[in-house]
Amino acid sequence: MKSFMKEFKEFLNRGNVMDMAVGIIIGGAFTAIVNSLVDDIINPILGIFGGMNFEDLTVSLGGDATLRYGSFITAIINFLIMALVVFFLVKAINSSTKKLKDRKPKEEEAPTEKDCPYCKSKIAIGATRCPQCTTILEGFDGPKE
Repeated sequence: MKSFMKEFKEFLNRGNVMDMAVGIIIGGAFTAIVNSLVDDIINPILGIFGGMNFEDLTVSLGGDATLRYGSFITAIINFLIMALVVFFLVKAINSSTKKLKDRKPKEEEAPTEKDCPYCKSKIAIGATRCPQCTTILEGFDGPKE
């Protein structure tokens, strides 16, 4: 049981779980904004041209059963607006990321090998003696005592 709790705690403390939780909370708030935009602004404007609000579109199926297809149309409008906003958001992020990658100069890696000036074999950059020909390389005065 202790190992399960430890694993669960590690899972919760991972950065991507916290990012996902924040994203869900912000997504819920954003959904409320889009619903308000559609219900309070777009539907009344469309109602001017059609003479009615989508929420009022219903079909009575008999008795108490009512098919509210206007609410379904409103949900479709909400989805399309949400998808459009997310599309533009992802497009802007991808564009700015690409610009940053293009602007950032590529750093060259420091060389790890050099050529021995005598036998021309590859040796480590910090070598003071060639392991192939045992020549003491220039710039090395011998071991410090």
